[in-house]
Amino acid sequence: MPESTDAAGDQPDDGSGVRERDRLTVPQGLAALSLDALASVAYGPEAIVVVLAVAGGHGLGFTMPVTVAIVVLLAALTSSYRQVIAAFPNGGGAYAVAGRHLGRRVSLVAAASLIIDYVLNVAVSISAGVAALTSAFPSLYGERVWLCVLVLALITGVNLYGVAESAKALILPTVVFVVAVLTVIAVGLLRAHPVVQPTRPGPATETVGLLLLLKAFASGCAALTGVEAIANAVPTFRSPRVKRAQRTEIALGALLGTMLLGLSALIGRFQVAPNPTKTVLAQLTEAALGHNAAFYVVQFTTMALLALAANTSFGGMPVLTSLLARDHHVPHVFALRADRQVYRHGVLVLAGAALVLLVGARGDTQALVPVFAIGVFIGFTLSQIGMVRHWWIERGSGWRGRAVLNGLGAVLTAVATVIELVAKFDKGGWLVFLAVAVLVLLFESIHRTYQRIGRGLHVGEVPGPPRERRSLVVVPVGAVNLLTREALSAALSLGDEVRAVTVAHPEDVDAPSSERMREAWEQWHPDVPLTVLTSRTRSLTRPIVDYLRRLSELDEHDRLVVLIPEMQLPHPWQRLLQNQRGAVLDRAIRRYTDVVICRLRFRVDVPR
Repeated sequence: MPESTDAAGDQPDDGSGVRERDRLTVPQGLAALSLDALASVAYGPEAIVVVLAVAGGHGLGFTMPVTVAIVVLLAALTSSYRQVIAAFPNGGGAYAVAGRHLGRRVSLVAAASLIIDYVLNVAVSISAGVAALTSAFPSLYGERVWLCVLVLALITGVNLYGVAESAKALILPTVVFVVAVLTVIAVGLLRAHPVVQPTRPGPATETVGLLLLLKAFASGCAALTGVEAIANAVPTFRSPRVKRAQRTEIALGALLGTMLLGLSALIGRFQVAPNPTKTVLAQLTEAALGHNAAFYVVQFTTMALLALAANTSFGGMPVLTSLLARDHHVPHVFALRADRQVYRHGVLVLAGAALVLLVGARGDTQALVPVFAIGVFIGFTLSQIGMVRHWWIERGSGWRGRAVLNGLGAVLTAVATVIELVAKFDKGGWLVFLAVAVLVLLFESIHRTYQRIGRGLHVGEVPGPPRERRSLVVVPVGAVNLLTREALSAALSLGDEVRAVTVAHPEDVDAPSSERMREAWEQWHPDVPLTVLTSRTRSLTRPIVDYLRRLSELDEHDRLVVLIPEMQLPHPWQRLLQNQRGAVLDRAIRRYTDVVICRLRFRVDVPR
């Protein structure tokens, strides 16, 4: 069977109905799925410096060794996720690995952890970007919450338009940011002395010990958030999907590792210490380039990338929730895609959860940071352990070396996770535990509900042959018009007997009387009997519900069907003018009877 193509000459699709041009290339993948990791160089090295600065200049001398350890972990994670992409081409990352090799419940812990991290990444990235803006323009500080909401709305809108379109829009700022940071590193390494003197380290208040180095390592590991997003979103890449996703993962690891090592080298070269009003990256930029136009280019690009880093979550979480929906752990609606390769419901839920955090934290990044990155390291650890088991089972060529690599990664990420939890537990880290538990319980509850629904539908069983049933179709009508004619025509094709029913209100002088309705019906003469019900309380639903109950008690038909006709008007604003009687009837009939309901919308052309 030939592959389908569209009229515009697009490449053939893969049977999913998604055009190849709506999928990601490697540059688009870096822009759409890697901004979280790339932009983290703005706060990752600073997180290390903040911890080590308590030990004075001697402590800052350990910035490079700690960074090297983080880059080694980054290399292990990059290699691991490259293998995850090949082993799990349908995406899912830690969720897919844990589900296959560690069990369903463990996979739900991984999924819950990643979802929490995705939501926090959106909130932290946007608030950090807005904080950079309000630092440049202090008069906007009072409007930071509204600015956060505006940025969130813009990113959500772009992602609802399409993942490939959003990636195209993000390529330019991503390239500018990477080039700007690499320029700062290159120029800074060539300078013997800084152009602008950075903040110098103060006197030591602690000595350098193992605990301090481990804290610095755990804090700096915040730079690794987002490394897993590419493995979660393999289906969004163009063919060959696995190779493109692997190349994107390698490119991310190389760029991120280079920038982390380069900035760490500059920190040691210029002896940069934390400054409460100026970031470490800003100090390094001034030291390398001076306080000039280039400085502002780097700062504004950093601000933009921090805000846009939220796009990593919008690329990864909707795919993850679609896989959860496939496995019956979230509503199946999360597996539905729009025309432009968009899991719209996942995008909207992510945006809604991030909005709650941003408003609740009043746009304050520091209120969100204490719980940031804990969830992703739980996912990292489970993924690494799962891949060790994967190699043990597969035992292919070179499996021992790969298992050792993943085992080392599991140990490093587990240690980082423990340190993160201990250091941040009393600062809100316990909320991550609670949120993970609540999400896992929710997933389990939804899964059990789908199992009960499956048993009710006898899924997996061969049903008996279909049988013809005698049906009575009742059509609620309000007037004699085109909608009534179309509804009765449809009802006559559905049932053996059709009856129309209308409700009259004798006490309402403005409503059509029962006599006028009967006269109009007899004049039309549709060969369908009309039953007129009266209601002195002006209720529409109660008389119809009581009438349907009486018909059910008579038991003269095998099936009782109510056909509710509704207009389908051409424009959304016109639909706001409808009285919504169909929805009101639907709710009442479903609540108080067990009859079959059929709501049919008929398109009505409205002349100008």
